Formats: sequence, C-alpha cells, structure tokens
Amino acid sequence: MTLEDDRLDRVRLAAEVDAGEAWVSRLVQAGGPRRARDQVRRIKRERLLRREPEADFYERRRPVDPARVLADAKRLGIRYVIPGDDEWPDSLDELAWAEPLQERGGVPLGLWVRGPVRLTELAGSVAVVGSRSATTYGADTAVGIAQTVAATGRAVVSGAAFGIDRAAHRGALIAEGRTVAVLACGADRAYPKAHQQLVDHLAEHGAVISEALPGWAPTRIRFLARNRLIAALTAGTVVVEAAIRSGALNTAGWASRLNRPLMGVPGPVGSAPSQGVHQLIRSGAATLVTNGAEVLEEVSPVGEHLLEVPRGPVRRRDRLDGRQRVVVESVPLVRPAAVESIARTAQLSHGEAREALHELAALGLVEETAGGWSLTSAAAEPGGR
Repeated sequence: MTLEDDRLDRVRLAAEVDAGEAWVSRLVQAGGPRRARDQVRRIKRERLLRREPEADFYERRRPVDPARVLADAKRLGIRYVIPGDDEWPDSLDELAWAEPLQERGGVPLGLWVRGPVRLTELAGSVAVVGSRSATTYGADTAVGIAQTVAATGRAVVSGAAFGIDRAAHRGALIAEGRTVAVLACGADRAYPKAHQQLVDHLAEHGAVISEALPGWAPTRIRFLARNRLIAALTAGTVVVEAAIRSGALNTAGWASRLNRPLMGVPGPVGSAPSQGVHQLIRSGAATLVTNGAEVLEEVSPVGEHLLEVPRGPVRRRDRLDGRQRVVVESVPLVRPAAVESIARTAQLSHGEAREALHELAALGLVEETAGGWSLTSAAAEPGGR
C-alpha cells in the first residue's frame, strides 16, 4: 500500500468516526486504517443493534469520497498530513502511550493544516492556554509570555478562542514570530466567528490545524480531542488563568500525561479565574512561572536560558567580614564613642576594635572625630545599619 492509498483510507475512516476516539486509534495502530475501518463498521452495527447512546450519532454518519474531500481541501489551501509524511511530527506518536482523558485520546488519523508553517517546525514550541473570560491581568501576562517566547524563534500554539488564547496569538504577532491555532472545528472555519480575521491571518502567516474534516462544526467532544493535540505538538504548556472547571485544565492534564513541562501563572489569591491554576501549582503538577524568561528556562535544554536568582541591591555592609560587622554595629548612632567603649560593646580587645575601625573608615562607613568614632552618612542610610 502506498502512502497516498493510506491517506485515502484515513480520510474515509476519519469521516465515519469522531476526533480523538482512542479505541479507533488503537485499531489503526494494530492493523492500519483499512482494516480498522472494517472493524469500526462491524462495531457500529453491533452498537446500532444494541441501541447504545452513540447509535444515533453513528447512524447519521455517511461514507465520503476521500479523493473528492482531499481535492476540495486543496482548493481551500488545506493539506492532510498523516504518519509517514515528512511533515509529520514524532511528538504526536507519543499519544499512543498516554492514557485517555475524558474518553478522548490516541494518535490522530491525520491533521488538516492550512498555512505555511509545517508541523515539524513546532518542535520546541510553547502552548499558552487559559480562560476565555480573561482578566486584564491575565491577558497582559499572556501577551508578555508569548511575545518573549516568539522572539526567540519558538512558535506559540493556542486555540484562537476569546481571552487567553487570543492574547497569546497577539503576543507572538507583536514579536513578529510564528503562532499556530489548533481548532475544534474544520480548518476552513473560525470559532468563535468573531475571530475570522485572526484565523485567516494565522492561516496566511502561521498555521491553522484541525483533526476535524473541513466543514465540520465544533462540539464539546472535539474541543476535548483538540486539547490533546495542543499538548502533544508543543514542548511545554503554560496555563494563564483557569477556573476550577476550565477546559484549559484538560490541556494541562494532557501535558502531564505526556511528561511535558506544565507551567502555571499565579493570580490574586481570591481570583476565581486563577483557582484552577493555583490548584495545579499547589499539587505540584505545574511549575510556577511569572514571565516568558521563566517559561523558556523550563522548556529549554539544560544550560540554555538560565536565569539568575533575583537579588536585592548589594550594600556596602554586605561585603563586611564578621569582625567588621560586629564593630560597625557597636558604633553609636547619636554621638561619637571612644575605642574602649566600642571594643567593650563588641566584646573585642582594644587592638582588634581599633584595627577594625580603621578598616571601616577606609570603606567610608565610620569616621574619627575629636569626640571619638561615629558612623558616616553612608553607613546610616536606610537599610545600611
């Protein structure tokens, strides 16, 4: 069987099942799409006879002419990428070993792609997902993270939805970087419809990807199936704002199943849109990140994009040794003191105290006057004592 025969068989099968059906993926992995299609049809007949809940769904599905579907897609600028193509990313194959989540899972039969960015170019990319009802804080944070990531040449992947998704795409575009949308509807459609212009722009300069056939509408099941693709296509996933029941947590679950870095941006402690993220961080499932640089450190090979530990400004006293520190702390703030008094307070000998005072004077922290030793204005600065 040629690769093109395999492509036709996969289109036929994809038209008769829904996206992300793990049991179908297992059949394909075991015997190929043609044999899997025969098995699926047999199982469908059995389910129809038993009048299972899915029976009506299966009854509505009709066979398609795969060559015509591919030709129609090509006219729309959409290609169908399958395992065996040069463009197929190995990262998707890892879905074969991941446990299903909310009844979705498995390696996709193929992906419909509209746009110049090839799937293999998503190696090292970062997914930025989160709430559709994003706050200004969340949207601004997502823009900043995506902008930083895209500026390094990595692609930013999201779902073209309202809120965090839109902010992620916008941040990448501000950086003039690559950004890709993975949809729950056909790659020829936009959901929400208000984002038609955004989706068209991504299709022209980045890519729009879908497991659903062209023309298919989004459904809850297809959103759940789509989430596993976002996690599988990327090197790591960042969740920016997600409520307890947010769909973004489903994407986070897939990142964990695939052992990809999962990161969460904390929000205000009382913010409902951040409760799901806080739970991910608190449980240890996600690493806390606050900006794009921290995201890059998480998804990069060891030794790349290392961050310095934040430190406060270095003051003169930070460089003192133990003897110098105890002496400077023994010099009174209000009026000068004699060496004997300072030595007594510091519990040092007269000679040790005098030697330390002269060292401190060289550092500009103390000065000797007619009345004794006193602190300089530099030593008396806020935080200096």
